[in-house]
Amino acid sequence: MTMAAAAGTWQLGDLEVNRIGYGAMRLTGNGMMGNSDGAPIDRGHAVRLLHTAFEQGVNHVDTASFYFSPLRSANELINRALDSWRGHEVVVVTKVGPGRTPSGEWQTMARPDELRGQVEENLRQLGRDHLDVDCASVAEHWGALAELREAGLIRHLGLSNVRPEHIREARTIAPVVCVQNSFGLDWRRAEDTGVLGLCAELGIAFVPFFAIAGLHREAAAAAEQDRRVAAVATELDATPAQVRLAWTLHRGPHVLAIPGTTNPAHLAENLAAATLRLTPAQLAALDADPAA
Repeated sequence: MTMAAAAGTWQLGDLEVNRIGYGAMRLTGNGMMGNSDGAPIDRGHAVRLLHTAFEQGVNHVDTASFYFSPLRSANELINRALDSWRGHEVVVVTKVGPGRTPSGEWQTMARPDELRGQVEENLRQLGRDHLDVDCASVAEHWGALAELREAGLIRHLGLSNVRPEHIREARTIAPVVCVQNSFGLDWRRAEDTGVLGLCAELGIAFVPFFAIAGLHREAAAAAEQDRRVAAVATELDATPAQVRLAWTLHRGPHVLAIPGTTNPAHLAENLAAATLRLTPAQLAALDADPAA
């Protein structure tokens, strides 16, 4: 069994993926803002990193055309890696709705009639004739994406940054295979609003982003400050990041994880979290009030 397969699998429509995947947001720098002060990632290094992830069973990669820094595009790096990969099929999930100018300035949310152009831009960058899964940020755009799905440009559809009513509304138009919302030990709004539970009820994959970073979001990694996490990590001889990922995966078999990194050691660490099994006592400790 590969490392990524240790946490089990889930279906994105007719596509089976391992529950630990790879998020490309950090592949071009420190987050999608492209705000890395360091040199741009070496293309060869990026391709080797992605191949290592694939070799360890990662078959679900999350990306977007707006994940770029001044000299690197996440989609272009993934394109290069997939072009030279001869192993298992890799499912690519991308997003439309938000957009940036070539210089990196954020634009207003795309109108429904502009979504086809964004889909085609992702296809050009990724070198594909269709997208495996395309996520929309708001349900009002769902009808336009459903038409692109019927036209064969998109295989499956997902939602991002939504509430339960958006999911219900979208399902009256076209199937929803996944929902991406920010979620982690320190940020549980998706649980509070009922999104996490609704996805479980409907058999929809819930794909949290910032599962490790939590409230730090795109900020550089910082030393673990949560005593609950540190204590469980010590018990398991694991790292705090692994404990946070394991806690996330324990929220339900429909929950996937897409941690991202450009560091091979961190990649191995993240994938190894699939093997962690938290006891009821450890889960209770992590869920306890941190101020207590």
